[in-house]
Amino acid sequence: MRAKLAVVVLVLSLIAAAVPAIAHHAFAAEFDSGKPVLLKGKFTKMDWINPHSWVYFDVTYPDGKVVNWGAETPPPNGLYRNGWRKDTLKLGDEIEVQGFAAKDGAPRMWASRVSWVNAGGQQIFGLNQRRPE
Repeated sequence: MRAKLAVVVLVLSLIAAAVPAIAHHAFAAEFDSGKPVLLKGKFTKMDWINPHSWVYFDVTYPDGKVVNWGAETPPPNGLYRNGWRKDTLKLGDEIEVQGFAAKDGAPRMWASRVSWVNAGGQQIFGLNQRRPE
């Protein structure tokens, strides 16, 4: 009986350990390296979450339509090590995001570069990363 219980506990432990690995997707699963994008817009929100943080910004298209885009960035710890803080971007800041568009056409992208101009007019580069393989 103890042996069966030990096997069940071991199997459940392995399944529980595998869930985060399944949730952490590969770049190629969601984004298309053949669809580079460079967008400018106004910062609206930042989600400091694991496994990856997200920067959200409103892009105004030439026809006047405003679309809220999400850009996947490194996790909070990676951003923090690169000098980001929760108050680095302010609501309404003009930002430029370069990266790769989502395969499904949704307004999402993987960010390879995020930059913005601070109040003094200085160009600030807040993120510069290579596409994961």
